[in-house]
Amino acid sequence: MSVVGSLIFCTQCGNLLDSVTQKPTLDCQVCGKSYGSKNFANLKVTTHTADDAFPSILKSKSSLVKTVLKSNELEEGATIKEKCPQCGNEEMQYHTLQLRSADEGATVFYTCTSCGYRFRTNN
Repeated sequence: MSVVGSLIFCTQCGNLLDSVTQKPTLDCQVCGKSYGSKNFANLKVTTHTADDAFPSILKSKSSLVKTVLKSNELEEGATIKEKCPQCGNEEMQYHTLQLRSADEGATVFYTCTSCGYRFRTNN
C-alpha cells in the first residue's frame, strides 16, 4: 500500500483502493492484493495552504518595501563636508536607502565622524 494524502494505492498494481470501511481488509479490485484496514485506522491528513492561495485586499496593500533598518545593516558611507547639528563637526558620513515607494526619493542617513550623532532626511 502507498498513501498520498487521504488516497490509498495498491503497491502491486497502482490501483486506487476504496476508502477504509468496517471490513478487516482493503482489497484491490484489479490485482486482488489485500491490506489490513487497521493500518489505515488512525490515518491523519495534514494540508498546508500556500501564502498566495487566498489573496486579500488588505494583504495586497501591505508594502514590500523595507521600512525598518537594523543597526548592523548600517554601513559606513562616503564622507562629506556637512556640519553636525549636535557637535558642530564639519565632516559627516552618509549613505542612502530606498525605504519608501519607488516613485519617492531615497532616505539619506547621516553619521557624525566625531560624536557619532545620527539623523536622516527624506529627499
